[in-house]
Amino acid sequence: MHRLGGVGISAFDRQQQSKRSFAELSNEISQAQVDLLHAQLAQFRSALAHYASTHRERIRQEPSFRHAFQQMCTTIGVDPLAGPRKGGWWAEMLNLGDWQYELGVQIVDVCVSTRERNGGLIEMGELIRLVSKLRGVGGDVITEDDVMRSIKTLKPLSAGYEVIDVGGGKKMVRSVPRELDADQAVVLAVAQEDGGRVSEQALVARRGWTEERARTALSNTLLRDGLCWLDDQDEEYGVSYWVPSAMRWDE
Repeated sequence: MHRLGGVGISAFDRQQQSKRSFAELSNEISQAQVDLLHAQLAQFRSALAHYASTHRERIRQEPSFRHAFQQMCTTIGVDPLAGPRKGGWWAEMLNLGDWQYELGVQIVDVCVSTRERNGGLIEMGELIRLVSKLRGVGGDVITEDDVMRSIKTLKPLSAGYEVIDVGGGKKMVRSVPRELDADQAVVLAVAQEDGGRVSEQALVARRGWTEERARTALSNTLLRDGLCWLDDQDEEYGVSYWVPSAMRWDE
């Protein structure tokens, strides 16, 4: 019995040693794979950096080329527009960090200057038009994608800047800390269809709402929050509402 017990202990020791050996081998293989991945990533980033440096001016000046480059960077988790505190070497190499923050300042400028008339909500196309005008004839062409990326850099301001999808492929930019519910988004979408005008009758006819629901969304919500104006002399509806953020302004 003693001899069999000894053999059992030895077999157990060998089994434990085998487990440790396999664990060590597994760690070595895993570390080798990690090292190889890091090396490949470093090589790819180096190649991407060279490409960015070579095509810097084209990236800055051509929106479609800039978008394609940003998409390529996103696939490997690189932010080419990161500021000095995040990936500053990208900002220095492309000179896009300052460009992005400059665009952010211009977005704030337009949003603040138009807030009195639109209640802090502006249609994306109108924002791009006004920002482009502010940048002047010699300014780089900006796109919706540029604006959305720049607005992300404004989050630390905690001022409520956010892009809102109101349906139909249309977007609006909010510059005040106010949440919009689903009914308000529908009201904005209908207003955009009619150049900024919306009424209870239009909401009932186009969205199948009850009169009470339409009246609540318009009178108690949008009018209260200052996002629309009341027109009690509308020739067609009698009473309608005008949403400044869905209107086009010439200035």
